[in-house]
Amino acid sequence: MEFQDISLIKGYHAHVYFDESTVEQAQALCEAAGKLFSVTVGRMHHRQVGPHPSWSCQLAFDRNQYSDLLSWLALNRNGLTILIHPLTGNDLKDHTDYALWMGEPQTLKLDVL
Repeated sequence: MEFQDISLIKGYHAHVYFDESTVEQAQALCEAAGKLFSVTVGRMHHRQVGPHPSWSCQLAFDRNQYSDLLSWLALNRNGLTILIHPLTGNDLKDHTDYALWMGEPQTLKLDVL
């Protein structure tokens, strides 16, 4: 078995999923993460973007922020679903084999990757 080296990981994305009823909750979570962890907070997409089947907001962060940010998200997501994946240069594997979910996993639109 061949193991991958973590030096392949150039960063991470956490995609916070929301809908009309949870948009304010998601926005507050993303804004707080941006302030507390100095992560890059993307736009609040009120439509499906890329492979994501729900409205979403992207948090971009470095490897050194992984443990603290994910621990904080686990305690503060309050039922929101979050997709977390590394950035290795292989979009398909990043969103499937290497991905983690907080909450209910969603079916991604992989044909766009």
